[in-house]
Formats: sequence, C-alpha cells, structure tokens
Amino acid sequence: MAEPGLLRGYRIERVPSPPRGSVAIITVLSLLAALIFGGLVLALSGENPLTIYQAMLSGALGNWNGVAETLVKTTPLLLAGLGVAVAFRMQLWNIGAEGQLYFGAIFASWMALYLAPGAPGWLLVPLMIVAAMVGGGLWGLVPGILRAYFGASEIITSLMLNYVAILFSDYLIHGPWRDPQAFGFPGTPAFPDAAWLPRWGTTRVHLGLLFGLVAALLLWFLLRRTRWGYEIGVMGENPRAALYAGMPMARTIILVMALSGALAGLAGMSEVAGIGHQLQRNLSPGYGYAAIIVAWLARLHPIGAALVAFLLAALTVGGDQLQMSLGLPAAIAPMLQGTILFFLLGGDILTRYRLIKRTPALAAVARENEPA
Repeated sequence: MAEPGLLRGYRIERVPSPPRGSVAIITVLSLLAALIFGGLVLALSGENPLTIYQAMLSGALGNWNGVAETLVKTTPLLLAGLGVAVAFRMQLWNIGAEGQLYFGAIFASWMALYLAPGAPGWLLVPLMIVAAMVGGGLWGLVPGILRAYFGASEIITSLMLNYVAILFSDYLIHGPWRDPQAFGFPGTPAFPDAAWLPRWGTTRVHLGLLFGLVAALLLWFLLRRTRWGYEIGVMGENPRAALYAGMPMARTIILVMALSGALAGLAGMSEVAGIGHQLQRNLSPGYGYAAIIVAWLARLHPIGAALVAFLLAALTVGGDQLQMSLGLPAAIAPMLQGTILFFLLGGDILTRYRLIKRTPALAAVARENEPA
C-alpha cells in the first residue's frame, strides 16, 4: 500500500519500551495543551478562560464544602477507573464500565431491598459489596467470553451493553421495584439505614472513598508484585509470546474482564449506598466514560488513578459551580474532559510510535511491494 506523500521516505515504528521520563513529560504537555485548547474555545465563545479556570478551581478546592464534594465524586471515578485500567493493561478495551457500574448498583439494591433487608449493617454492607462486584463482574464477563472464544470486539460489545444495563435499570425503577409512595417520582424504596455507608461528619464523603483507596493499593500489588499481574502485562504487550510461553490467554481475558467489571460494579454500590440510598434514574452522569480518561491520564497506574480521579472530580465540581455562580453551562466540564482525552491519545501515539527515515535499501523494497 502506497504511503501518503507526507510520509514517503519514512516508516512508522513501534517503540518497545517508551522511556518513563518522556512518557511523564508528554503526559504533562498533553494536559497543558488540552487546557490551552479549551481556553481558546472558551475565548472564541466570548468567555474569559482565566476567569473560568479560576472560578472552577475556587469552587472545587476553595473551601471545605468544595473539597468534600470533590472527594464524593472522586470515589466512583477512582473505582471505575481502576476497572478500566486493569483491562487496558491487557489491551482489552473495556468501554462498558458505565453499564457495569449500573449492574453493580442493581445487584447491591437487590441485596438491600429484597434479599437481606433485615440484616444488621455489619453484615448487610459486606453482602452489598459482594453482590455489586458479582453484578458488575457478570456484566464484564459477557464481552470477555465473546472476545476469548468468538473473537468479538470487546469495544463494541461492552459499549452496547451499557445501554442494555441503563435501560434495564430504568425498567426496574419504573416497574417491579418502583416505590408506590414516590408521588410520581421514579425510584425504588429507600434503603434501610443498615445499608447506608457511614459518612464523614456532616459531609457527603462516605466509606466508598476508603474502598477506592484500598482497591488501588491491592490492584497495584496484584499488577506489580504477582505472577498473574506479570502475565497480564505480557499478554497485553506481546500476545504471541504469551501463547508460545503457554500462558492461558482465553481464561485470563475472561478473568480480567470480570475483575474490571467488578471494580466498576463496586463504584455503583458506593453511589446507591453512599449517596442516593436508593436505585434511581440518572445514577451516573457518565462516570464509566470518564473512567477511561482516569485510566489513560494515570498511564494505567493504580496509584496514579487516585490522583487523576481527584483532578477530574475537581473539574466536574468546578463546572457545577460555574453554572451556579456565573450562569455558564455545566457542559464546560465535559467539554474539557473530552479535550483532555483527545490530547492524551495524541500524546500516547507520540510516546509509543516514532518515524524512522527509510534507508535506500528499505525504500527500494517498499517500492517493489507497492501494488501496480
């Protein structure tokens, strides 16, 4: 296949192990470029980008209430981001964290309302955790099995399952699980008090944040200090070498996708048990999709995911404050998140690939292989 004129005389080569220093520098530069580009878009729309960025920073981190709300939104972003990161580590492109979050919330609600509603808190909360991880894990298992045994793209299957999960949640809320005393507002009955996650003082910061931090540490240990974590990395970087070494590719794909879904499911449980105390519509404003940004910006590092989740949570809370204080649309925060992801993907290409000038001999071979 002939190359475009701009690349004629060059070839694209994958970098086996990008230097960590260059990866860190390009990541920071990509983030700065995204903020600059976002500022230009805001300026073209007639807004002062410096004023907006300052208002967002002040709204998210300028007082204790802002910090507390940032921590509240950090929790689902961190848990779902960890789920995405472990799948991406094996180059399994799980885009279904949103649906897995919903299924975790559904299973946790099922446990709280119907399976063990009278259980004490010390028992009910762990049961809800297990149920949520089972629910999210099963929803992640579906694209994993389809990829492992049928070669189906997990990007398409996991993405489509998001809509199935959200619509199934809406069906339960409007149908068999609907609270008859909700006065026309769709939602399940409120959870018993024993199913509520403990909160920190008078804020909405709840125990789910601790779940996320512990999960980050455990996942770091799993990926960095265990044989299975090493195999996940090898299978992601070089599947042929992994198969030659006798590593169980199909089984690992299924387990990794199940683990990814389980972590996203735990994020759903933290939302229904820590914030809403019932299963309701619009449970997630897109945490599962924002989790992709968390994973990429953290370079799939579990500890880095905690810092990035806090950063994106601050961006979201700051965007909400813009709407209340300056009357600006809340869509500014999602716009900036999308811009950050776009520039991160571009930076990732720069770190993983490079242009190599062809030698005369290689150029001659390339010309011979071009179709007539």
